[in-house]
Amino acid sequence: MKRLWDKGEPLDEQILRYTAGEDHRLDHRLVPYDIRASIAHAGMLNQQRLLSDEDYEVICTGLLELERSHEAGDWDISLEDEDVHTALEIRLTEQIGAAGKRIHLGRSRNDQVLAALRLYLLDAADSLEDATQSVASALEALGERDGDTALPGYTHMQQAMPSSVHLWATGFAAELRDDAAGIAASRRRLSKNPLGSAAGYGVPGLPIDRDTTTRELGFDAVHEPVTAVQLSRGKAEATLVFELTLLMQDLGRLASDLLMYYTQEFAFIALPDTMTTGSSIMPQKRNPDVLELVRGATATLQAALLEILQIPAKLGSGYQRDLQRIKSPLFRAIDLAGDSCDIMAHLIDGLEFIEENIVLDASIYAAGRANRIVLEEGISFRDAYRRVAAELDAEDDDED
Repeated sequence: MKRLWDKGEPLDEQILRYTAGEDHRLDHRLVPYDIRASIAHAGMLNQQRLLSDEDYEVICTGLLELERSHEAGDWDISLEDEDVHTALEIRLTEQIGAAGKRIHLGRSRNDQVLAALRLYLLDAADSLEDATQSVASALEALGERDGDTALPGYTHMQQAMPSSVHLWATGFAAELRDDAAGIAASRRRLSKNPLGSAAGYGVPGLPIDRDTTTRELGFDAVHEPVTAVQLSRGKAEATLVFELTLLMQDLGRLASDLLMYYTQEFAFIALPDTMTTGSSIMPQKRNPDVLELVRGATATLQAALLEILQIPAKLGSGYQRDLQRIKSPLFRAIDLAGDSCDIMAHLIDGLEFIEENIVLDASIYAAGRANRIVLEEGISFRDAYRRVAAELDAEDDDED
């Protein structure tokens, strides 16, 4: 098989397996985006009289047919293909003939993969923003269903002040909506068009028009100068995964609360049996595995973020093959964050608070008592604080 960079010499099979890595498995999600970017690139070449009308038409038709057949499962990217770009160009050339070879004029795999990746990430960010909003909506609905139920507010794992299901649920919902806003803000770096930067130094001698592909693909701006494109690698990806890490930390804290509330000692909540698992040895057990796995996912996102940050940290300018390794932690973070949002929204819809099991310790109203004394008697809060503390100590002595 002839790859895009092939000059005729055979590639050692062990080298191929190592250098291709996971790309042939990871790139399946980039197929429609590489096709979209390729059609836009072909349109720009045609506009600039670098590609004939006839070749442009057969290239577009061929690429769309390849997209449909890939979606139908008629072909996939193999190790021999190496990546999505070779897979598409080889199949396109087999399908339409010599015109397929003309599509690569004015671009490199470096700007080609980055264009497809950024288009994919823009869609992924939209989807993740929506998924995060869905968890927030589920929490707000829970706050409406069980909102009047009293709930102790904890500090240092001790009952501290009176709260409610409404306050608890809407607090998490507010932070998740903030996470969604952070995900949306990651578009700033994602929505820059890298096409035309090629391997990082442009395409000398060709009258390409980068504004045309920017408009056609819906990017906010051309990424300029061309030398900045490869220097930016990892930054947009890390920005998105950073926001997803914050999201997962909020979901992890939510899961931690629910795990505590689900214990026999608390028994504040009930979950449907269909949402819990059993034990292979203890007949009585129902386990909230979903919540434990969501809590544990925070570590996966943090690790993915660190990996993405470290890969380009000390690279020189221009493209370096190390950057290929960003894909795996990036896609892992996106998939896990999306799945975690979906499962938490589903679980919250089935969750119920058991009001009769929720007991607030009498001391939980101490701060309120101190504040009332301040308002009624005009003394300082510190004096009221000491008086209430002494009264509570006396009450404890009387009980003893």
